[in-house]
Amino acid sequence: MPRLTYTIDDRLATVVLQNPPQNRLDKPLVEELAEALAAIASSDARAVLLRADGPDFSFGGDIMDWPDMNVRELRTLFERYMNVFNEFERLPIPVVAAVQGLCAGGGFELALRADVIFAAQSARFGHPEQSLGLVTLLGGIYRAAERAGRARASEWALTSEQISATSMAEAGVVNRVLDDSALQTEATAFARRLTSGPTRAYAAHKALLRAWRVGGTAAADEAMFDIALPLFETEDAQAGLTSAVNALRAGQPRPVLDFSGR
Repeated sequence: MPRLTYTIDDRLATVVLQNPPQNRLDKPLVEELAEALAAIASSDARAVLLRADGPDFSFGGDIMDWPDMNVRELRTLFERYMNVFNEFERLPIPVVAAVQGLCAGGGFELALRADVIFAAQSARFGHPEQSLGLVTLLGGIYRAAERAGRARASEWALTSEQISATSMAEAGVVNRVLDDSALQTEATAFARRLTSGPTRAYAAHKALLRAWRVGGTAAADEAMFDIALPLFETEDAQAGLTSAVNALRAGQPRPVLDFSGR
């Protein structure tokens, strides 16, 4: 039985964790995620929604076999996880995560790969690795620090406490906190709205944020025009600029465009 499913419908790809009862991440699930990413990359999808079935998003990694594995085996396993998670993070289209219940460990690290996180009031986030004598193996602590700052990320990792969705929103990790009953509907509507946006411009913004992450403002400035100027040749930018100029000349509001993604 699959641990993860995906669909692509009207330019929206939906990826669903389905590994009850805790949606734990194991090698089969990660390989199914890799297959989903390959299908999304070759499709006409222009946005992705990541969600999970059941009361919880994910308790994190399936640790059952870890005590019996040697360090070489563990490194091979975790490098594969990291590569697939990073591929998910680098998709050149917007990614929205909808999180309910517990989102911990590797599940939290997967959600942090999304561009936007919507959380239900019930959602709790945490790094349990400290309670196991480990660290966040898939880049969770520094991705949390990127959003919330080093001090908060250090405290969360050191204590392994579960943090509410409201606190995560106040810290800048979560974008919106919603009633549990509204989470899936509103997250889907938001992701679907992005399928009509300027997809290539959004991909460029993601690339600039990656440059900033690696080298700060100076690195992003250095990459800016190599990334940004090709957008002027896209159909979307041509349509956007032309409509804006025409509206300005006519003294009228700019029209809202349904971009082609080209």
